[in-house]
Amino acid sequence: MNVSIRIDKEIYNEAKKVAKAEFRTIPHQIQYWAKIGKCALDNPDLPVEFIKDVWISKNQDRSLLEAFSCS
Repeated sequence: MNVSIRIDKEIYNEAKKVAKAEFRTIPHQIQYWAKIGKCALDNPDLPVEFIKDVWISKNQDRSLLEAFSCS
């Protein structure tokens, strides 16, 4: 489900720059930041880089599984 939200212009512009470099859409970049940030807040004892690497690895594995899905 998609929901429209208002977001600070500065965050939007930063997401636009990073999204282009990371080959993501602007909404996907903001979603990525939100998910990493939530994981970091939920696990304050873990370094953010570790959380990012685990999250990326988990999502890459899922996309690989979906690519070979027999459904």
